[in-house]
Amino acid sequence: MTSPARPRAAVVGSMNTDLVVRCAQLPLPGETVLGEDVLRLPGGKGANQAAALARLGLDCTMVSCVGTDELGDWLLGTLGEVGADVSQVQRSPRPTGTAFITVDARGENEIVVSRGANADLHLDGVDLEGFDVVLAQMEVSAEIVDEVARRSSSLVLNVAPARPVPAATLARCAVVIANEIEAQGLILEELAHCVVTLGSRGAVHYSYGRALFEAAPPRVDVIDTVGAGDVFCAAYCARFALGDDPEHALRFAVTAGALATTALGAQGRLPTTKEVTAWLDHAS
Repeated sequence: MTSPARPRAAVVGSMNTDLVVRCAQLPLPGETVLGEDVLRLPGGKGANQAAALARLGLDCTMVSCVGTDELGDWLLGTLGEVGADVSQVQRSPRPTGTAFITVDARGENEIVVSRGANADLHLDGVDLEGFDVVLAQMEVSAEIVDEVARRSSSLVLNVAPARPVPAATLARCAVVIANEIEAQGLILEELAHCVVTLGSRGAVHYSYGRALFEAAPPRVDVIDTVGAGDVFCAAYCARFALGDDPEHALRFAVTAGALATTALGAQGRLPTTKEVTAWLDHAS
């Protein structure tokens, strides 16, 4: 283990290219709306969380899989630029994962993800025991998530996107993070620590079904909510790794998630620990 001042984190998850189109309002089923020019941005819940952890000052290693195509090369470069270790990212003959994202004038979004190379991720030769905390999501296979839960004693699992997760896997997690929709598939009474995010209303920390405390976000000018949940997860994970009490970790994560909405793209606004702390100090 490293010094508490710079704990080691591993993120096991997806890396995607985000193709983003902004429009006045999201289309209804069967409806066509006109949008602005397509933007190509780095994304994938795993990569978003790894980039956010690195930006927050942690020693972060990405465990993922991208294609051997140009997009895979590009994603490795963008993640490496923010300070994440990409030496554990695997390559696959499948196309690099891609997310198709529509964002309306209020910053709300709709997303369709093609997993691509993410489906080929394996953990052969990956040592998870050497990390202070491991963060994972559900954009990789359920088998990978279960293996991570069995091989790490400090797993923070973000159950997004919403998919069934075996009770035995959830029981091995140090913390489970879900939004309101994802939480409907959980039995909160069986989870020692579950954080439920509520969008613009903040988040609540539950222990065996009982709400212990909640935190509200600061008011910011929202540009894009894509990736805000990933920054929240990374920020909570960072404070967990540093040994913060859960209430402070929740307040820190809610603030970081709010700041992430002030720029376009899942990795467009990655706050530093100094920035988040300054907002918390101002609020107090």
